[in-house]
Amino acid sequence: MKISVIIPAYNEEKHLPLALEALHKQKEKPDEIIVVDNNSTDKTPEIARKFGVKVVKEKRRGITFARNKGFEVAKHEIIARTDADTLPPPNWILNIKKHFEENPNTKALTGPVIFYDLPFKTAFFSSFYLKLSKRISGCSYLIGPNMIITKSAWKKVKNDICLDDKKVHEDIDLSLHLCRKGIKTVVDKNVVNYISGRRIKYKPWSFFIEYPIRLIKMLKKHK
Repeated sequence: MKISVIIPAYNEEKHLPLALEALHKQKEKPDEIIVVDNNSTDKTPEIARKFGVKVVKEKRRGITFARNKGFEVAKHEIIARTDADTLPPPNWILNIKKHFEENPNTKALTGPVIFYDLPFKTAFFSSFYLKLSKRISGCSYLIGPNMIITKSAWKKVKNDICLDDKKVHEDIDLSLHLCRKGIKTVVDKNVVNYISGRRIKYKPWSFFIEYPIRLIKMLKKHK
């Protein structure tokens, strides 16, 4: 069983080295790491190459375009997407592989996330979010920086997903299109990832106001 890790990145020279170091320190090494340079103007691609990972460029700006590019070039059937500012724990890849070995029918997988740079270091909030999403839509939502999907599942929805990041949340949009195809996201509490809370700290209005408004609009659109 082999895993491709996809990291969309735009001007992440500060955070990317820490994420790549964490991936290189995994108990079970990823079989491929791809950094998708989303037209960075800093040293993001150069830093990625120094770590010996594959770098591909996506000129169209936006997390959705960058993610899609990574999914398309990934070599392996299991694709794990994370962010450039995450710190995957040493057992992240190990637990992903363990899940698929024990549950070969899983096509989309996610798990809790913990903010490593905020005072409340707990998975409670993401776990609550996952339970709430299932109640709202009948299927759990993938969490962007802790998103695992099979190549075969991706091929079934790649032509249907929405591309405008200003109108949708890419992880939720992908989850809803998968659900329409009968592919429900499985939640594994052991597949935990550590993410940055910098968006909450520095753009609270976006996280607490713009984010929910966009979510409500997209859910109405996807009914």
